[in-house]
Amino acid sequence: MHDPGREEAADAAGETPGQPEAPGVLDDVGRAGRAFKQLFGAQLNLLIAELGLARSAISWMLLAGLAATVAGVGLGLSLMALIGVLLAKWLDSWAWALVVLALLQGVFLYAMILLFRRCMHWLSLPATRGEWRETMRQAMRKAERSETAGADADRPASREDGT
Repeated sequence: MHDPGREEAADAAGETPGQPEAPGVLDDVGRAGRAFKQLFGAQLNLLIAELGLARSAISWMLLAGLAATVAGVGLGLSLMALIGVLLAKWLDSWAWALVVLALLQGVFLYAMILLFRRCMHWLSLPATRGEWRETMRQAMRKAERSETAGADADRPASREDGT
């Protein structure tokens, strides 16, 4: 039923009977808090998922590196065996084939040692040391800038008028 007395009381209070009451400040604050919690909860869940993925990726990378090392050693041994067989056929003696193979491996090892020593010498030159030092300084400055930029983003923005 239609109650005319109720309509008059609602009109006097400034309300219309078909509209809900306007939400209060506490309702707004509550909704903002729930939205804030939902936003940062989603960010936290994303961070946790990314860290789990990174941890898993590191484990898989280590496993893949180990498998590649084992496969590389196996390939090297197979190639040495093949060279040994070919040398044995060419020289008609397994003993001479193994001696030649050992000499080839010794020469290769000596060449790699010389290369390693040369590279260490290049790294110890003054210009290289200076470049290395500058590279490290730039990396440290970049890390400090990103750290301060992250800290600045965490601080609330202040207005220029001082309020």
